[in-house]
Amino acid sequence: MSRLPVSQLSFADLQLQSLGVHLDPTLQRVADFLEEHATLIELVRKDLERGLKKPNAGRHGITPAQTLRSLVLMRVKNWDYRDLRERINDGFTLRGFTLFDSHSVPQHDAFNRAFNRITPATLAAVNQLVVQAAVKLDLEDGKQLRVDTTVVETNIHYPTDATLLWDTVRTLTRLVWDLHERLPRGVKGFTDRTRSARRRMQAIQRMTARQREQQQTPKYRELIGITGQVVSNARRVIAAAKRVRKVDEFTHAAIDGLCKEIASFCQLGDRVLDQTRRRVLQGETVPAEEKLYSIFEPHTDLIKRGKTLKPVEFGHKVLLAESAHGLITEYRVLEGNPVDSDHVQASLDHHQKTFQHAPDHYAADRGFYSAENVQNCKDAGVSQVCIPQRGGQRTAEQEELERSRAFKKGQRFRAGIEGRISVLFRGRGMKRCLLKGRERFEVLVGAAVLANNLMRIADLLGKRKPDRRRAAA
Repeated sequence: MSRLPVSQLSFADLQLQSLGVHLDPTLQRVADFLEEHATLIELVRKDLERGLKKPNAGRHGITPAQTLRSLVLMRVKNWDYRDLRERINDGFTLRGFTLFDSHSVPQHDAFNRAFNRITPATLAAVNQLVVQAAVKLDLEDGKQLRVDTTVVETNIHYPTDATLLWDTVRTLTRLVWDLHERLPRGVKGFTDRTRSARRRMQAIQRMTARQREQQQTPKYRELIGITGQVVSNARRVIAAAKRVRKVDEFTHAAIDGLCKEIASFCQLGDRVLDQTRRRVLQGETVPAEEKLYSIFEPHTDLIKRGKTLKPVEFGHKVLLAESAHGLITEYRVLEGNPVDSDHVQASLDHHQKTFQHAPDHYAADRGFYSAENVQNCKDAGVSQVCIPQRGGQRTAEQEELERSRAFKKGQRFRAGIEGRISVLFRGRGMKRCLLKGRERFEVLVGAAVLANNLMRIADLLGKRKPDRRRAAA
């Protein structure tokens, strides 16, 4: 529970405290930290009020403080929206942590709407302020830094040309029939081709290697023809729907929204048709950056990192920089599949901006190596650069360096970031983003990092020895 004066505690709160019901000490320290740093709440407030003409008028919703605390709790416990609402509603201590106390807890969709108003830029700013607060509390000195990249998956199935064409057909058909229900006279001139498309997709998926040599191309031609017909018919339906006039405002808004959604999927369908024709029919190798891997998450990148168990991953590469005390001082969602060595200088610059000095020790795996990066680290003031050489013949000097005790110690320190990534994946829900869109993807990563940093700060505060002079005063 929040530490309030006895005069401000309710009778129920006093009873709970007398029975020994208290919030978990780590969460209590997180709550105290958030209460002492009102700037974090102010950033969230600006997001919640963004676009509102009269933010102080109308029905009261979830407050900025409740929004931030609920978001942190959701990521700390790795709950979904329904679990979050039920656990807060049923738990006295969690009501205190999220500041709902004896008030009614809103439904899960209210939390979803509140979290959706938070922008990636706001969470990045909040994380930066949290790290700066840790520096002011002498919890972090920034003398050691380790960096690594990982892949956070988007919520898509394994993409093949056949399944992408099938996704286009079934999605456009569903949306057109939704539009049919809204229009006064329904939709005319649209043929449901889902069954024929599904059969051809399944036939392609079930082919053996020998069958593919002779049967794959004809089946793809049929599936491409069906998909092209559905896309063309959907566009004609949109043109007809825009000519409808005698409907009320609510129905007109619903029709307009469906038309925009259908048009968007038609554009994505064109990209799927183009890349399938080029790859299957023309035998062209389509570059990875030109491919579409999902019509539902079109921002998805294909990532190849040379992993044996996962040679190909679909999502986004994320750069993480961690201090010696487990604080993630920097995170970035990267575009495409850039090489790791491109990010050493940027991570040094960010560290310099945050701590006003370069780290004494900089550790990374061999993917970050280049002679230029090693020299840049030394020029910035890094005394121990622990990046193993990648490729080429190592000189005697490099061999001696990598066999030295200090270098091996630095590499053992570097291995710790693998554990931090595991915590983010398994404990904070960052392994696979179930949210839709690139912006929500970045919010998930930022929220997981924020939860990690607040928990680490709470743990460090719990291990700190009390100041005897302050206690005596």
